[in-house]
Order: sequence, then structure tokens, then C-alpha cells
Amino acid sequence: MRIAIQAGTFFDGTAAPPRTNVTLLVEDGRVARIGDGDPGTVDRRYEAACVVPGLINAHVHLEANGEPDITSLFILKTPLERTLDAVRNARLALEAGVTTVRDLGGAESNAIALRDAIAKGDHPGPTIVAAGRALCMTGGHGWFVGRETDGPWDARKAVREQRKAGADCIKLIATGGVLTKGAVPGLDQLTEEEMRAAILEARTHGMRVAAHAIGTNGIKNALRAGVDSIEHGHLLDDEAIELFKERGACVVPTLAAVSCIYENAKNGAQPDYVVRKATELYDKSRENIGRAWRAGVPIAGGSDAGTPYNFHQNYAYEVELMVTQIGMTPQQALTAANSTSAALLAVDAGTLAEGAPADLLLLRGDVAQDVRALRDPRVVIKRGAVAHERA
Repeated sequence: MRIAIQAGTFFDGTAAPPRTNVTLLVEDGRVARIGDGDPGTVDRRYEAACVVPGLINAHVHLEANGEPDITSLFILKTPLERTLDAVRNARLALEAGVTTVRDLGGAESNAIALRDAIAKGDHPGPTIVAAGRALCMTGGHGWFVGRETDGPWDARKAVREQRKAGADCIKLIATGGVLTKGAVPGLDQLTEEEMRAAILEARTHGMRVAAHAIGTNGIKNALRAGVDSIEHGHLLDDEAIELFKERGACVVPTLAAVSCIYENAKNGAQPDYVVRKATELYDKSRENIGRAWRAGVPIAGGSDAGTPYNFHQNYAYEVELMVTQIGMTPQQALTAANSTSAALLAVDAGTLAEGAPADLLLLRGDVAQDVRALRDPRVVIKRGAVAHERA
């Protein structure tokens, strides 16, 4: 398949200035040429106001659908029902322009199986990097979907279990969280020693490690232990900022996770404890993540898709929040959801260059003028094939 695309504005997914009036030639799943002039005989031709790389959502839960009460979802739905949900959510994400995701935990291995099925072409969906089950303390945040873990040696065993199941990466639970009853976001859960043991085991097998960490001390414990990314990071402080920079870790702020709960707090469908905890974090998260960004901490795009009212097809909202809540320019937010996330996940995606995989979006408007142009991509191309097209 040879596809020619004439782009009014072209973003390559990095901090490089956008180019105008660019012609892209896509061939054999990759970007064959970026320049000008007629590419010759092609199978399809498109014109677009703006072309950007396919988006990368570095924090999703494919088996969750944005239900108001996530705990009930995992208690009431069968594994088969959650697998079917994951298949649907993967398709919806792809149709919305998300061509790569990192699934950071579910009750079974459905994201791992779905990853392989998508890679074989059996189902439509984004490229998936899967963590398997998150490692949490006994009775800790996410215990109903995680692998309860106690002590350094058990933490190493838990990593080995995820690897055996086919996981690509590991997720640790360093602090309490919003969606688990009784879990206090500001308090530590897995210890620094337990996380260090898990990370050493993961490194042995070439696996990267993310840590759910909201509380200040837990964020620093996870950074000292050696994680690659902090998920959420809402209560980080100045010492944590220095640790981020010293260790080369990034934060995946999941701004939409808190915002969607907060924005729907008055409808009465969410548990009271969820609304209370999210409300307490709402202003602090924007302030602290913005401060970290201004201090030079790398930010990767990830929305925690699947959490209440935070739908997989609405990842563009997370990109918008990086602009409106923490002060990024539209291009900086796009870069966070492209090349920065690709580097974190260690995937060949997120950048459009000659020879790179052809994951890209054709937009109706210029992202630099209005970041909301990402909400409704006219054409989604994944690995050189048209995955979805709107009139």
C-alpha cells in the first residue's frame, strides 16, 4: 500500500518546529519520504490541514470502561466480560487516534493476550505494552486486581510471575490511591526495600518499571528505588523534583483521572470516598505537576483511561489538560504524548521520520492553533494501513 499525504502543517512528534506544505509518502508500513513534489503512482491520496504522529497513551486499563465505581466492576463482571470490554476499548482508542498504549494492570492477563492478537492482525487496536497484574501490598490500593506482595523476596517472585504470564513491564503500588476504599493517597504502601527488590528483578529481565505514587514520601521512595516513571505524582515536592532530575525518571500525570471524577462529582453515581479523595487532589495536582514541568521534569502523556468517566476514546482531553492545567504549549503537550512517551515505553513509535513506522493522524485543524483538533482525527493510519476514516 502506497499512500500520499499532503499536509498543510506537519509535526514530527519532537520539539522540532513544525513544517508547512509537506508531502508524506507511506509505503510498506513505514514513512518512505517526507518532502515535496509528486510521489508518483499511489493507491490513495489525502490532503490534511495537519498531520501528527499517532498518539501514545502511557497509562490505560483496557478492561475498565469509565464506570463510576471501578471496584464494583471487578467484583461483578466475569473475566470473559472484562476481556470483551478490553477488545472494544482497544478499538475505540485506535479509532480516536491512539496507536500505542501501555496497559498498567488488570485482574487477568487479557491485555497480554489482546496485545498478541492485535499484533497478529486478529483484532483492531493500538500496539499494547502490557504490565500484567500490578504489585501491591496485602490489602493495598488495587488489591482486587493486583498481585498482593509482602517482603523483598516475594516482590521478586511477583515480578517473575508477571514475566511468566507474558508481561512487558512491571507496575508497583507505592502509595494509596483514589479508587480503593480505605487506601489513603498520601500514605506509603510498598516499601522502598520491596520496590528496589522488584526493580532489580525486573532489570534482570530487561523490563521497565512504573510506580503508582500519589503521596510525597512514596514518590520519593519509588524514585530512590529506581523506577522509570511515577504515575500520577500529584503530591510531589521540591525534593522529589530533584530526585526526578537526578534519576532521569519522568512523571505520567494522568490529569484526566482526577479531573473527570471532579467534573462529575455532583451526579451522585460515584462512591463518596472517591469524590472526596479526588476533590482533595484536584488543585494540588495541577499546581505540583506544573511546578515539576517548569523545573525541567520530563512529562509523558498518560490518562489512566478506564477510570471514572475517563474513556479510552477521549485521550485528546489529557493532551488538552497538559495545556490548560500545567502550562504546556500545544506542541509540548503533543510531544509528551508522542516521542517522550515512546522513549518511556521503549517502542518504535511517536516520531515521524523517513524509515519510521507510519503511525499518524490526519487532522482537520492545526494543533498549534487549537489543541482540540486532536479530538476528531479524520484519518487514523497505523503501521501504514488506514485503521479508521471519518467523512
